[in-house]
Amino acid sequence: MKKVIAAAALLLIGYGAFAQEEAADTSWEKIYRESSPKINDLIHTKLDIRFDYSKSQAIGKVWLQLKPHFYATDSLLLDAKGMEIQQVAVVKNNKNQVLNYDYNGLELRIKLDKSYKKEETYTIYVSYIAKPNDYKAKGSAAITDAKGLYFINPLGEDKTKPTQIWTQGETEGTSVWVPIIDKPNQKCTQEFNLTVPAKYVSLSNGKLVSQKKNSDGTRTDTWKMDQPHSPYLFFIGVGDYAIVKDSYKGKEISYYVEKEYESVARKIFGLTPEMMAFYSRITGIDYPWVKYAQITGRDYVSGAMENTTTTLHGESAQQDARELVDGNQWEGVVAHELFHHWFGDYVTAESWSNLTVNESFANYSEVLWYEYKWGKDAADAHNYSDMVGYLSSGSEKKDLVRFHYADREDMFDAVSYNKGGRILHMLRNYVGDSAFFKALNLYLTTNKYKAAEAHHLRLAFEEVTGKDLNWFFNQWYYGSGHPKLSVDYIYDEARKEVAVIVKQTQAGDKVFKLPVAIDLYYGSKKERKNVWIDDKNDTFVFKYSTRPDLINFDGDKILLAEKKDNKTLDQYLFQMKNAGLYMDRREAIEAALKKQSEPKAWEIISLGLKDPSSDLRGFTLGRLDIKKESIRSSALPIVEDMAKNDKKTTVKAVAIDFLSVTENPDYKALYQKGLSDSSYSVAGASLEALYGIDPDLGLAEAKKVPESVKGRLQAARVKILIQSGDPSVFETVALAYKNMPISQDKFEMTQALCDMLAKVTDTKQLKEGVDLVVAFRKAIPEQYGITPVINNFLKGIVTKKEAQKEKGGDKASLQEQIDYIKSKM
Repeated sequence: MKKVIAAAALLLIGYGAFAQEEAADTSWEKIYRESSPKINDLIHTKLDIRFDYSKSQAIGKVWLQLKPHFYATDSLLLDAKGMEIQQVAVVKNNKNQVLNYDYNGLELRIKLDKSYKKEETYTIYVSYIAKPNDYKAKGSAAITDAKGLYFINPLGEDKTKPTQIWTQGETEGTSVWVPIIDKPNQKCTQEFNLTVPAKYVSLSNGKLVSQKKNSDGTRTDTWKMDQPHSPYLFFIGVGDYAIVKDSYKGKEISYYVEKEYESVARKIFGLTPEMMAFYSRITGIDYPWVKYAQITGRDYVSGAMENTTTTLHGESAQQDARELVDGNQWEGVVAHELFHHWFGDYVTAESWSNLTVNESFANYSEVLWYEYKWGKDAADAHNYSDMVGYLSSGSEKKDLVRFHYADREDMFDAVSYNKGGRILHMLRNYVGDSAFFKALNLYLTTNKYKAAEAHHLRLAFEEVTGKDLNWFFNQWYYGSGHPKLSVDYIYDEARKEVAVIVKQTQAGDKVFKLPVAIDLYYGSKKERKNVWIDDKNDTFVFKYSTRPDLINFDGDKILLAEKKDNKTLDQYLFQMKNAGLYMDRREAIEAALKKQSEPKAWEIISLGLKDPSSDLRGFTLGRLDIKKESIRSSALPIVEDMAKNDKKTTVKAVAIDFLSVTENPDYKALYQKGLSDSSYSVAGASLEALYGIDPDLGLAEAKKVPESVKGRLQAARVKILIQSGDPSVFETVALAYKNMPISQDKFEMTQALCDMLAKVTDTKQLKEGVDLVVAFRKAIPEQYGITPVINNFLKGIVTKKEAQKEKGGDKASLQEQIDYIKSKM
């Protein structure tokens, strides 16, 4: 699963991002979260299901083939959440023999007709009605809701939204729509018979083997899955989709998108066959499933989900042609979910405590893909971004493999994803590429179609490398935190030696054991020293005949750590020019940006503005202190050229933002030209810049922008309409805000919308606007800290309304507005 918050992780930088609070009830700290005991084993699931759109319910019949795991048993416990159970029976000679059962709304306890022994199979039949809207479940940072089966606009009342059905099984949501042993360490094959309106297409795991038209305007589609997988990976999707087909080695690959995106489906998902070939090669296991489909879902509760053979993507995957000019923002998600078909689906975490063997690999697969497809700079930029996501998450006290948690949903966090991916990056560097990928192959081959844990991973690496890796796994997998390092360099010219002093400054007594490369540069020559850090204070002394131009600590830039590297700007300038890696250059640029007025700093910064990495160009430009005249005058010629000619449209947009701060009317022609750019980012930045120097013209241009635009241009359009103060644009603004996906743009728009609501006099409009803001607030899990920020926005409206009331405004309506806002906080 790709976390929904990944795309919105930058929302709160500067606002206390990822602030997390400990639960008041800490009793869970004493509960050991073991793997679910296996009393009965699922073998096969056969399901007949149809849907009542008027009630948002599913009417199902399921046949479960099972056997005792080892010990004889005369009972069966199924997960069945919020259902109406109609009949439970054991199938004998093709006839149902009714059984006694107890049902408490969550679990179905069945008394079997006899005691069954190991390897003695039996089939249980259950008829039921699934009522997902009646079941209330807690979501998580990755999954904002957990009711399993979702009816989207089932009656077609919302003309802006299609009618769809989709399911979300992870963590244990499948049991909301089918009685099952809903645990990740269960595996079974399946046959799903889906009766759906004939006007819609259906999608499920495995292959479509038959379709039968029914006399009542429905059609029954039969999907068969002959390879075992876990119940949380079961999937059903129904809706009006265009299907764009592709292939990989004779296996069907398909992309299910809303029909308006049919023409760009390949631009969004079309790298999938190449990804399959790449992942097959590095794992040594060819894509192991019979087909691969990717489908989009409206109002999806996460980013994407790796249902076996059938990944579900959130609607943000559907980017139009102009959005794709700025780059496919969903490419990493496509890669992430595909890699799960090896790590997660083929071999599955045996418990949510061991989620790392699913999510850390999928997270790191994005880096592997970017490295292969776009080069090491792109991979290192992505790796760094994910590391920052963990470091800013406030998760230092959490183990990667976590046997104590309040709720299994809590496992879907920056530790299981971001930290775990960076740990794999270090492990790869330590053992080398050949051993790393051979160990992955051994792990997958040994545990195929099974459930595994981190120890299985360690054993595979130990067998391949011949190294005892308990130190690594105990430190990184079964421990918490990360090192905080301070690095100093002391030269003794008389002795011709340099001491590299490394201090671990993290709180407490914990000491990290770290293999580290230290590179000594003599002009263009590099001399590498491999050392081990294993104390709170370590000193490494190196002899030299000529003083090194640079000592580069962590030469491969792979450590998961917070690092204070005490170098001079001269040393950073040499590093910028000679060390070469993305992180070498980024470290130098960051150091220079802290001392922008110094000549050596500007030399580094100017190199950053021309760096081959668009990420570094944009990073450098976005942090220039334009208020300093010396910086502004030095930077303007370069920035002007970037605004006109940079090959990356998002960097061009940042350059236009820089120029707009000058409020120089000489750039008016540049901004007007940018309005027609094919990039939403460039057009949006140009529109805001134009409004800044010519509000009347900017407003007129904003009103010309079609409602259908997206991204930065939509944000700019709405922001300008709000700032214009024209009350007649409220409905336009509200609709645009409602339709914006979770993003930095929407967060910034939230404050602008709240400023507008403070001026709105119509109580109905005020309530509508507040409801939209609250809906956005609810879409982001509370642990990410957005709730208090948005509540402060709402408090600001209240303060202004109370001031209006004191100045003699309509006291009754203002008080009604104030009370309504307070009720939502």
